[in-house]
Amino acid sequence: MTRSLDYQPGFRNHFSSEALPGALPTGQNSPQRCPYGLYAEQLSGSAFTAPRHRNLRSWLYRIRPSVVQSAYEPLAMPRVATAPLDQPAADPNQMRWDPAPLPETATDFLDGLLTVAVNGNADAQQGCAVHLYACNRDMTERFFYDADGELLIVPQQGDLRLRTELGELEVTPGEIALIPRGIKFQVRLANGSEAARGYVAENHGQPLELPELGPIGANGLANPRDFQSPVAAYEEIEGDIALVAKFAGRFWVTRLDHSPLDVVAWHGNYAPCKYDLACFNTINTVSFDHPDPSIFTVLTSPSETPGTANLDFVIFPPRWMVAEHSFRPPWFHRNLMSEFMGLVHGAYDAKAEGFRPGGASLHNCMSPHGPDADTFEKASTAELTPQYLGNTLAFMFESRYVFHPTEAALDADFRQRDYVDVWSTLRRHFDPTTR
Repeated sequence: MTRSLDYQPGFRNHFSSEALPGALPTGQNSPQRCPYGLYAEQLSGSAFTAPRHRNLRSWLYRIRPSVVQSAYEPLAMPRVATAPLDQPAADPNQMRWDPAPLPETATDFLDGLLTVAVNGNADAQQGCAVHLYACNRDMTERFFYDADGELLIVPQQGDLRLRTELGELEVTPGEIALIPRGIKFQVRLANGSEAARGYVAENHGQPLELPELGPIGANGLANPRDFQSPVAAYEEIEGDIALVAKFAGRFWVTRLDHSPLDVVAWHGNYAPCKYDLACFNTINTVSFDHPDPSIFTVLTSPSETPGTANLDFVIFPPRWMVAEHSFRPPWFHRNLMSEFMGLVHGAYDAKAEGFRPGGASLHNCMSPHGPDADTFEKASTAELTPQYLGNTLAFMFESRYVFHPTEAALDADFRQRDYVDVWSTLRRHFDPTTR
């Protein structure tokens, strides 16, 4: 049994990694006899005939092939939902939630998932789902994979150790982790954390990729070299192991007599990764008006409509504000895209209060939103000297599809049912006699 914690830099690179010397075959991917008596298994994250620049696959050399398992049985997970929903229908109301409470009883990552909103259609590989997680217990005798989409995990409190087939990732608040569709993994608390909380985007569409830079040029935003994928590691243990699968919106469980983390070597470009958001090279104005929030895009899942994302992951990190003669917080706007926002730490510059770390807001297609009354008044009269926004990290899951909140999220005790009132005291300033 061996599990190591080490990383290889790059996003969607073709990696080669082995936990035992010579475990990777040379010359062909599936030789008649693999080294060490291993089995060859290909994991494909795209269609075989996808264009080369979008073709995702890895070869795994494992102690037992994945087919060594029992028949799947249904598993009840009533707190997790997938699109399309029968009820409730989406509505245009702005919504906001306080941080989800941490569990009071022993709860692992899977049992601590709560779906806030979904959109698109998972069976048609369109749209996404947004979940919250809150856990205080390691996953030990069970593992998980998601056949409906890749998982973008955004920790807000507590460190996580993600034990995957291809190796281990340790993620802390301020970092993100990306688990590709179908990868088996397990979540444990790390570095002495007694509990953890955060957000998950389940992307049903095209795999997330780095956005094009266009006129920005060759450098800026997220650099590929700052993403880190794990090195090969494996464990050979036997016992009564549960493997949970999310498939077509439902959960299933199968039994194994061994750990599924038994990949001794692998190579390919379909692998989990993590990214430190502090490495993001923020681009902002140095004259007047600040650019659209799309300039803060870390990863994007493209749709069939050019420039209109199935899902964007956007961050609002520490940055300088120097715009001249400009209203600096995010302006009032209505948007074709639907926006789910979360706050990792600090304060968000468009809200004076009420939007707390661990909380969330939802502004659907064409629903008006913007700074609250206190923020507007303060920003309208502020002296426009250079200002550094530090100690802040907010993010947005933005999608072309309308988000449908779940009944559990609508009925949650931590939902702010008076959120719309934050704009109720915006005063009339219009005077036709004074320019």
